Amino acid sequence: MEQFEEKLQSVLIFGAPGSGKGTQGKFLSSVGNHFHLSSGAIFRELSPDSPIGKIYHKYAEKGELLPDDITIEIWYHHMLELITTGRYFPKNQLLLLDGIPRTSKQAKSLNQYIEVKKIVVLENKQKDLFLQRLKKRALTEKRCDDGDKKILRRRMQIYEQEIVPLIQCYPQELIIYINADQRPLEVLKDILIAMSDLLS
Repeated sequence: MEQFEEKLQSVLIFGAPGSGKGTQGKFLSSVGNHFHLSSGAIFRELSPDSPIGKIYHKYAEKGELLPDDITIEIWYHHMLELITTGRYFPKNQLLLLDGIPRTSKQAKSLNQYIEVKKIVVLENKQKDLFLQRLKKRALTEKRCDDGDKKILRRRMQIYEQEIVPLIQCYPQELIIYINADQRPLEVLKDILIAMSDLLS
């Protein structure tokens, strides 16, 4: 895969399932004209009848992650489409990435294409609150993967085992930790304060 004209200026948003990554990404994109991209949304929009869609759904039904090379390829081609169709302007907008990278291999692959300016980690201490949010999302957004306790436990396990160590691989000065147990607008306020120099 070829490089983009310039590396995409990016902010990575990490957090366990139900921590509010998508919500905060949408908030930040609307308040600063930045571009929020949820990798989960890309994958869920794949047609279940397409070859790549069948592969994705096979993994998703078990709560497992897609293989790294497939994940990066899907992301890369989606970014190209966004740029060529004029929906994302890399020279004028920060790219807010939610849900990718998920492994150290993905992070290394992404380094060819993005420059990480900041990393937001949404921390939740109240696990019950997580589960309540996910159950609500399962009903309101028709997310069947959020309604299965077995899949949820597996996704939480993957986050603890793979994503948390991945975060520690980045330079610590880039990372900001935010208390995600608060109300969404309070979380947003804390992010805006911590990132005021970058987002302004």
